[in-house]
Amino acid sequence: MTLEPKTIRVLITAGVFAAGSAAALATAPAATAQGQQAMSFFITSAGSGDGANLGGLAGADKICQTLAAAAGGGGKTWHAYLSAAAANGQPAVNARDRIGKGPWFNAKGVQVAASVADLHSDANKLGKDGSLTEKGAVVNGRGDTPNTHDILTGSNADGTLSSKADNTCGNWTKNNAGRGGSTARVGHHDKQGGGDAPNSWNSAHDTNACSQPDLVATGGAGLFYCFAIN
Repeated sequence: MTLEPKTIRVLITAGVFAAGSAAALATAPAATAQGQQAMSFFITSAGSGDGANLGGLAGADKICQTLAAAAGGGGKTWHAYLSAAAANGQPAVNARDRIGKGPWFNAKGVQVAASVADLHSDANKLGKDGSLTEKGAVVNGRGDTPNTHDILTGSNADGTLSSKADNTCGNWTKNNAGRGGSTARVGHHDKQGGGDAPNSWNSAHDTNACSQPDLVATGGAGLFYCFAIN
């Protein structure tokens, strides 16, 4: 069978279009292909490895950004949910004021909070099942071995700087060991455990000190929350 030139051009055009469409689908982000909301909240899958010394707020933000980028979320700007005391001529920082406006979604596309107010209310969808790592993994909680449910925040329940003095491990630059020095306020991502407010995701109790062993001793690993601000 002999094809007319016009017919050949039509077949070639159709083939190119089909190939291009297939390539576009293959390279599209999985979240878009599935209609899933992009991740905008996670718990770090690892800390600094140096206790609560995160390199300050800037260092903590960098950890958030690096982990998010490795998980495909590098297109957003990420901040750590951490408060810091006034120091060196700089004003105090409240964790709630540095995370954007929301809404926020975990790595599975589940909305955990609609706004800053919702995040700090009993209506948030945080907890062991909702507060996942950037990889979509569940973080060990009470009853697991090891228990790593202590999440660094340095904050009161409303997201403001902890009312206790020196409760941010020197604004996230200290790794001192043993009682009697700097401490950090932590929350329980699984909303259960011990402390003066065991069900709080962001303000459950204080650590003994700031070293990695001291964080581990009370059920932590130096992990913290990260939020996309855009």
